Amino acid sequence: MSPELGGEWLKNAVMPVYIGGAELNVATALAKWEIPVRYCSAVPVNFLGTEIIGELESRNIDVSAMHFSGKRIGIYFLQQGADLKKTDVIYDRAGSSFSELRKGMINWKAVLKDCDWFHFSAISPAISENITELCKEALEVATAMGLTISVDLNYRSKLWQYGMRPEDVMPELVKFCHVVMGNIWAAEQLLAIPSLIESSAGKDTETLVSAAADSIQKIQHSYPLVHTTAFTFRLEEQYFGVIGREDSVISSRVLRQENIVDRVGSGDCFMAGLIYGISHNNTSTEIINFSAAAAIGKMKEKGDTTNQSVLDIKNTLK
Repeated sequence: MSPELGGEWLKNAVMPVYIGGAELNVATALAKWEIPVRYCSAVPVNFLGTEIIGELESRNIDVSAMHFSGKRIGIYFLQQGADLKKTDVIYDRAGSSFSELRKGMINWKAVLKDCDWFHFSAISPAISENITELCKEALEVATAMGLTISVDLNYRSKLWQYGMRPEDVMPELVKFCHVVMGNIWAAEQLLAIPSLIESSAGKDTETLVSAAADSIQKIQHSYPLVHTTAFTFRLEEQYFGVIGREDSVISSRVLRQENIVDRVGSGDCFMAGLIYGISHNNTSTEIINFSAAAAIGKMKEKGDTTNQSVLDIKNTLK
């Protein structure tokens, strides 16, 4: 839910609604870029659930794995143009269909049949202990089936409210992963991997890349299955990514942040870029440049999800 600033949503009795979420934003981007995707979540059996399913199908997302249960859909409120990491976001997830899922409710072998990649984000285990157990169950099955596994280390302090510290939860899940995305501070908050710097303020690109390389090395040492780690840096006017693969660390072009409309979902678009590039066996340079350009392009769009084509993203790089 995206209310307009200054109470205009009250005066006009209007509040835009966007379907999104970390994993769904990735799925939407990949489907747009012609990579087949299947999305698993939970919705209630009512007209809201039905219409959301219909919308996802219109995006060429396979919804055969959706679980129908519960009575409501989780929502959050974020003022238009605001930043999830730097504003007063209001989460309303308690009692949602997804939050009430339990281990054993989803047949993961059936869900993951014919898939070769499983992606999840740190937002899911942040919701509740039972969702953490559900994630681990999915990861164990995905591992047994030989899937590539990726995680977005997106940290939302307001969601970790069920008595567990993220650094006591996430390492048990990340040990299954092959691809890790986030930033150096998320790695510190979620995996207890200390960063060399406290913030990006006043730091030059060389210093930031060096700090990223240090964190990437620590992640790949602590989690032997990880073969690709990518971090983002979103500065006041600039944006770039850093990727670590095959014992080398490469940074993307530094892109300008201008004409920004909505920063929500830019990290998810970056994550989708990583999956897209790795799936196409692109070089590390190609992967990190494409991912960074996808993120910049998303910031110029309203809502959680991107409508960019692959050509749009390549034109951004030009």
